[in-house]
Parts: sequence; structure tokens; C-alpha cells
Amino acid sequence: MIDVHRWATETFWASLAYVVASYLTFQVLMPLQNVFFPEYPSKASLLFLPHGVRVLSAWLLGWRAIFALLPGVFIVFAVLGGSDVFLPSRLLAIFIAVTTVPAVFYICKWIGWDLFPRPDRKPCWSCVMGVGIITSFLVSGLTNLAFGSARVEYVAFLIGDISGLFFLMLGLYYTFRLADRRS
Repeated sequence: MIDVHRWATETFWASLAYVVASYLTFQVLMPLQNVFFPEYPSKASLLFLPHGVRVLSAWLLGWRAIFALLPGVFIVFAVLGGSDVFLPSRLLAIFIAVTTVPAVFYICKWIGWDLFPRPDRKPCWSCVMGVGIITSFLVSGLTNLAFGSARVEYVAFLIGDISGLFFLMLGLYYTFRLADRRS
């Protein structure tokens, strides 16, 4: 049976994290990127924090991350693209964004490499980062196919996803470390 309260809470927090990460990416980091790299031909972010949210949500929630992230991903696509959010290419990109990372975590589990958190073991952060890198290749490639984008966009998506995941994980690490010191 589905616990509606748990589902609503997970959806609220995962989607909020995705929207906030997207806001920071597009309203803070992208303008800085444009100042430092004005000749950069791509419109993609070289530091895409939402990929980190996708990876950590999928790691923590498993398949539930698909539904937890869907409202946030849809909102971001709608804000950025307006009514174009309903174009088949955009809907396909939304599907790719919410399903790829959980699918890779479950494929890893299926082949005997269960990375999902458990109380009886410490998280393997480098493994989570590895899944994030693998999924970055997949999401970047599949999204580029959906959009019919140039190769430079693929490289930009790839760089942005990996760096976004790395810096989000690094930021969380230092935040939790600081919180532990204050306790």
C-alpha cells in the first residue's frame, strides 16, 4: 500500500531541491558563466546542479525518485520553455531526466552492485559519483538526441552534469560536516 504522506513529502522535497538547484544554475551560475566565457557557443550550463539532485534522489528513493522529481522537472522545463514544454522532444527529455538515473541504480543492483543506502553499511560516495558520471553520459546523449542538438551541446551537458554533481556532493559534505561540529 502506498503511504500518501510519505509520497507527498518525498515529492515536495525532491522537486523543491530540483527547482532550487535549477534556479541557482540558471539565475546565478549561468550569468557568471556568460561573463567569464562570453564566446562559449553552448547555452548549456557548465555547472548543472540539478543532475546532482537527480542522482542523490535516485540513490535515496530508488524508483520513487521518478515520481518525486517529475513535478520539479516539469516546472523547470515549463519555466524555461513555456508552452514548448508539451512538444514531444521536451516531454521525451523530461522522461529521460527522471528515469535514467534510477534505472542505472537498479541495473547496478541487478548485476550485484547494490548501492542503495542501508543502515548496516556506510555509503560508497565514490560509487554514487560513478553512477552519476555514467548517467551523465546517458542523459546527455539521450537528451541531445531528443533535442537534435549539436555535438558541442552534448559536451556541455556532460561537463555540466558531472561538475554539478561533484560540487553539489562537495557542498553537502561540508554542510553536514559543519552541522556535525555544531552538534
